[in-house]
Amino acid sequence: MQPFFFSPEYLMQLAEANQQRYAQALPFPHIVIDNFLPIEVLETILSEFPKPEQINWTKYEDTAQVKLASTNETQLGIATRLLLHQFNSSVFLNFLETLTGIDGINPDPHFGGGGLHQIVRGGFLKVHVDFNRNIKLRLDRRLNLLLYLNQNWEESYGGQLELWDRDMTACQTRILPIFNRCVIFNTTDFSFHGHPNPLTCPPGWTRKSIAIYYYSNGRPIDEVNIEFSNLPHTTLFRDRPNEKQTLPPKILIKKAIKKFIPPILIDLKEYVRRLLF
Repeated sequence: MQPFFFSPEYLMQLAEANQQRYAQALPFPHIVIDNFLPIEVLETILSEFPKPEQINWTKYEDTAQVKLASTNETQLGIATRLLLHQFNSSVFLNFLETLTGIDGINPDPHFGGGGLHQIVRGGFLKVHVDFNRNIKLRLDRRLNLLLYLNQNWEESYGGQLELWDRDMTACQTRILPIFNRCVIFNTTDFSFHGHPNPLTCPPGWTRKSIAIYYYSNGRPIDEVNIEFSNLPHTTLFRDRPNEKQTLPPKILIKKAIKKFIPPILIDLKEYVRRLLF
């Protein structure tokens, strides 16, 4: 396959045609774009996508999430690396600014928190708002882009991206993570989202996606929850109304073991983790 590069003309036409739709979307500004890339491009990306056991994935496994992530581009294929860098290019930033109305969008060359994501059967990600500041870049997080790579994905497999209202009273939008579907949305202290129901896909299947985050220097005050005093915060998870999460056996075992570990050892482990990372 010849190297693929985004077309400025195509992206600008797409942005201008969807500005109003993006701004008026509920429960917060967002858009779902199907058939986002040429099919042969995304099939190449999918062929390079590492299996759970192939690379050194970062593993998240706790009461709020069970997922795999990788931001290490040296572990990725050539086409994947090229696409990731194009998402951070001037051409694509111009598209995002026109589509969203946000000026001065900055990329993250480190792909902090983003990159490749993979959810195995039984995995989930509780509803949450994202961390609001990129400490390394000293910028405010403004946009998420998710590109799904799941061929022949059926509704019954789960993994729908849920968008919730700012009071966490109702899910207003559910988005099936089908192949070549791109989702872009504003990230604020009120943009609650996630895929909280454990995946029920067939054994051996996984939910695959590319995640790219974008930033700006400052943000509108109406995007800030005054309870946080506009201070940097990590990902904040929320329970859905009457939520009773069924946890995977591994987490249940860890929770049981944790009851017998002295608190001082748990605090020391967390201190060392923060010191190193």
